[in-house]
Amino acid sequence: MKLLIVEDDLLLQEGLALALGNEGYALDCATTAAEADALIQSGEYSLVILDLGLPDKDGATLLCQWRRRGVENPVLILTARDAIEDRINGLDSGADDYLVKPFALAELQARGRALSRRY
Repeated sequence: MKLLIVEDDLLLQEGLALALGNEGYALDCATTAAEADALIQSGEYSLVILDLGLPDKDGATLLCQWRRRGVENPVLILTARDAIEDRINGLDSGADDYLVKPFALAELQARGRALSRRY
């Protein structure tokens, strides 16, 4: 399975890549919406882990654009935005799941496995 991690915090991105890579996932990583958009067009991903606070575009806006273009990859939003309105907006933007930072790695992994089973 191949995952796309879209996270502008390089320490978190590297930690996620290490942990998920050790589970056997192939990974691509992006730090900006532009990088993520280019990767999503050129690759098939079993799961996209998407931060909302990207430097060049809000992750929810990017996700809306993907869904309008027919991108159907499962997306798990991983963000520090914990307000109910943010969660609703993320899910209504097309996310399949929403997890707030800080988070337990085991929970992220379990949610990823659950999403992968559905798609």
